[in-house]
Amino acid sequence: MLGGQLDLTISIVPLAGGRFFAALDVPAQKVNRMVTEVTVRGDSVLLWMPAAGSRYAAHFVAAKKELDGVWTQSGVRAPLVLHYSPMPTAAAVSTRLPPPYHEEEVVFNNPISRFNLGGTFTVPDGKGPFPAVVLVSDIGAQDRDGTIGNFHLLGTLADYLTRRGIAVLRYDDRGVGKSGGSSSMATTAMLVSDVQAGMNFLRSRIEVNIARIGLIGHGEGADVALLAAGQPLPPAFVVSLAGYGLTGAQTLLQQQVAQLRAKKTDPVVIEAAYERQKTMYDIIQHSTQTQAISIVSNMMRQDQPGLDPTAAQAAAQAELTPWRRYFLTFDPLSELDQVKCPVLLLSGTDDAEAPADLHLTALEKELRSVNHSTTVRRLNGANHLFQPPKTEWVLMNGEMQPVLAPVAADAIREFLEGLNPKKTAAVAPGK
Repeated sequence: MLGGQLDLTISIVPLAGGRFFAALDVPAQKVNRMVTEVTVRGDSVLLWMPAAGSRYAAHFVAAKKELDGVWTQSGVRAPLVLHYSPMPTAAAVSTRLPPPYHEEEVVFNNPISRFNLGGTFTVPDGKGPFPAVVLVSDIGAQDRDGTIGNFHLLGTLADYLTRRGIAVLRYDDRGVGKSGGSSSMATTAMLVSDVQAGMNFLRSRIEVNIARIGLIGHGEGADVALLAAGQPLPPAFVVSLAGYGLTGAQTLLQQQVAQLRAKKTDPVVIEAAYERQKTMYDIIQHSTQTQAISIVSNMMRQDQPGLDPTAAQAAAQAELTPWRRYFLTFDPLSELDQVKCPVLLLSGTDDAEAPADLHLTALEKELRSVNHSTTVRRLNGANHLFQPPKTEWVLMNGEMQPVLAPVAADAIREFLEGLNPKKTAAVAPGK
C-alpha cells in the first residue's frame, strides 16, 4: 500500500530459454500468486505486475543477494529492497502424507455464466452417502484453499471436516487457478450462481446425501451463501464465518478505519481519510461510470499531486469495477427473510475486519426475527481468519505457524452433529 509498509514476496522460478515464471504475494492485501512478468538484462531486473499496474526496476547486488530498486504504482515511486530467500525444495513438498480420505481434482460448469470452475472434492473413507458442504471464500480473488499468506483457511477446514465424515467441495474463485471468468467483473449476487453450480455438482455424486448438502461461507462468501439459501433448491444449512452485516460501503469504510487505527494513525487523520473515502464512495454510487472515473481520478490527483493523468485514470478504473460498484450498495440483510434453513453464525471477538459487535449483531437480529433455526456463537480470541491468539499457534521449523482455532472447528462440528442427532455416527470423531 503506497504511503504505508507491507510485507510482500515475489517468487521467481527459472525456466528454459532464459525465461522466468514469477508471482507476487501480498498477504495483508489478499494478493495471491499475481502474475509477474520478468525482464533481465545483465544485473538489471524489471518486474511488471499488469493486474496491479505496478512495476519494480532494480539492480541485483550479488554480494548481498538482494534487489535494490524502485517500486512504481499509480505514478507514485517508492524505494524497495528485496532480500533473497531460497524456494522450498521439492523434497519438502513431497513430505505431505496421503490424507485418510479420497481426494479428487474436479471441474464443474456454471451454465448461467458459461464457464467452468476448478476445485477439489474430498470424500471420507467408508460407506456413504455422506453429508456434504461447499466452501465459499471471502472478498477478493482467492484460490480453493483460501490462501492468505501461509495460512489456508478453506483447505484446513476441508481437511478437518472430511476427516469427520463430511464430503467437501472447495473451488478456485473466478479468474484464479483452473476457474474461468473474472472476480472483479462478478457482483456478490452473481457469485450465487457459482455456489449453486457447486451444489448441483454435489447432487450428481453418488457419495453425497442429496438431502444434506450445505454451505459454509467466509466473509462475503457467508453473504453469498445466505443469498443462495433464499433461492430455489436451497442448501440444507448454512454456516456463516464472519459474515458481513453492514452494507458494502459501511464494511469497506470500517475496514479502512481499523487498518489506520492498527497503525496508530492520528485520529484527526483517520477522520479526514474516512470522510474523503465516504465522499468517493458516494460519487461512485450516484454517478455514471464515465463521470465517476473523471471525478475519482481528479480526487486522486489532488491527494497525490505527483500523479500523472494517465495513472490517475487507471487507478480510478481499478476502484470502479462492477464488483465494487455493486458491493458498495449491497445490503446483506435485505433478503434474509427468505432464509428458512438452519443457520450457524460464527464470529471471533478479535475480528478487526468484521467486528462481531457490528456485523454479527446485525445478522443475528435480522435472522432471529425470521428464522427460529438460527444459532449464534461469539468465539473468544479468534480473528477474521478464525485463528486463535498467537500464544496458541504451533511451532514448526522454529517458527510459530497459524492454525484454525479449535473453538471454531468444534463449533462447526457440534452444529453439524446437531442437525442429525439420530445419526451422529455420520460425523465421527477425528482420526
